[in-house]
Amino acid sequence: MRTRFEEQLTHLNNALIEMGALVERTIADADKALIGQDVELAKKIIASDDEIDHMEQEIESLCLKIILQQQPVAGDLRLVSSVLKIATDLERIGDHATDISEITILLAGKQYLKKLEHIPQMAEATMKMVTKSIDAFVKKDLELAREIIASDDIVDNLFDTVKAELVELIKMNKDNSDQAIDLIMIAKYFERIGDHATNIAEWVVFSLTGMHKDSRIM
Repeated sequence: MRTRFEEQLTHLNNALIEMGALVERTIADADKALIGQDVELAKKIIASDDEIDHMEQEIESLCLKIILQQQPVAGDLRLVSSVLKIATDLERIGDHATDISEITILLAGKQYLKKLEHIPQMAEATMKMVTKSIDAFVKKDLELAREIIASDDIVDNLFDTVKAELVELIKMNKDNSDQAIDLIMIAKYFERIGDHATNIAEWVVFSLTGMHKDSRIM
């Protein structure tokens, strides 16, 4: 029975790694499409959201099957519960990449108000957070998970910088308003991706310690 359980957990781990890898590529492509004003790439990102949704559903189904068939307790139950939460956060990251791509299409063919500098930095930072959060889960690395949680301030600070710069451009010329607001929304979506990566790291901490945001759950 335990051997079957271990096989299911391995399958679950592999499914989560595969989903995480796809989400990481999606963030990178969303950034690339934005910078290059690549409409076709943006459309591919939007189309790939269905695949991410399907992966979440498969992971959810496997988690529920494990809970019903194996009735895990203690650490095993924390592990399976954490995977359910992590898959949800990964799915939301995919949604935000789609949101960014939809705005990219709207902005296609228009010259940007200013060189995109801090938004790509946000994209790079969030990609690293997602990658490291999945690594922390796979390797059961508590310190790495806590490092990711602390690094969310970097993304938040970059968002504040982007917002301040674009608001200043609006003040200088109201004709800048529409594009500036679109770019602020893109930065906000990247900021939310950082939040979801932080959530993943927090669920890694929970899977290892039973603590979630300084509260003991199980």
